[in-house]
Amino acid sequence: MATRATQADAVQGADEERSEAVQKGTVSENHSSQRSNVSASTTRVSSSADEQGNAVRGSVNQYEIAVLYHPDLEIDMEKASKKVEKIITDNGGKITKTDNWGKRKLAYTIKKLDHAVYVFYTVDMPGENVGKVEQIFNITDEIIRFLITRPDLKAMAKAEALKAEKAKKAAERGDRDDADREEDSENSNKPSRIEE
Repeated sequence: MATRATQADAVQGADEERSEAVQKGTVSENHSSQRSNVSASTTRVSSSADEQGNAVRGSVNQYEIAVLYHPDLEIDMEKASKKVEKIITDNGGKITKTDNWGKRKLAYTIKKLDHAVYVFYTVDMPGENVGKVEQIFNITDEIIRFLITRPDLKAMAKAEALKAEKAKKAAERGDRDDADREEDSENSNKPSRIEE
């Protein structure tokens, strides 16, 4: 039992020394005996932990935000949409596309309302700011409901490729059909001979 406590203290002491060295930035390539089976080249870090953390935190993702506005705001949507856009931009977002579907009937009643104004935003925003935007949207009076999602970019690219391929095949069929129609029209203009 005493040896386990000694071993635990030794490991804890080594961990504390390692964390202090990491904080000071003076990590040596030689690690404790616990890591002796790992080569020094695989344990070497190309940049500091702070730089890596900032790179992860600073990464920008694409999001689709669906916002259902109060139906009475249809007349003066400018003020409400500017408010939502300001919330997004204040949290590091950049609106790349806005699609206003106008006033539509809801599938079910929300806050005693049967209609809402649907607006869809495509936004580039850091991932850690999504929670902040959600919190602000929850307390914004102009918004009845909202949904923030990350689009499946691979599926969208695949759908676009299929759409282009279908259009290409349709164009090829259209060219063939046009050629066939021209031949039929040429044949119909010629007087037919009846041999007797």
